[in-house]
Formats: sequence, structure tokens, C-alpha cells
Amino acid sequence: MSTATMTSKGQITVPKEVRVLLGLHTGTKIKFNVSDSGDVNFSPITESITNLKGIVAKPSKPVSIEDMADTIKVRGSRL
Repeated sequence: MSTATMTSKGQITVPKEVRVLLGLHTGTKIKFNVSDSGDVNFSPITESITNLKGIVAKPSKPVSIEDMADTIKVRGSRL
């Protein structure tokens, strides 16, 4: 069993074994669930793929399927 101590600011450090198990990393958002009996569970918040829309700028000109395939051939051969 893992334990943590709360600081005066209400912060805790999640033990490494728990971070690894849950795949937590810097910036991961956590949700807390409180049951009717008062038990508390927490889990990482997974983002919907739709939240990524707009994160990368659209290309200034459209890229054809042929151009994409050519780039994959050239760059994939370097592996």
C-alpha cells in the first residue's frame, strides 16, 4: 500500500508506483470521485480527440495523397 502526506497547502505527491500504474505525468488532470459511503477514488482525465482540433495550423496549401505517400516513402526509408 502506498501513502502520502499532505502539505500545509493541501498538496500531496502521488507515489511513483501509482503514477506509473495510472500513466500520470506532469500536467495530467485528475478527477476525484466521492462515493455515497465517503470513499474517495481518483483517476486521470482522458481527453477526447476532438479537444485536439485546431492545435496544429492548417497548411497554407492543400497536400495531395500522392505528396503524402511520397514523403512517407522517403522518410520511412531512413528508419
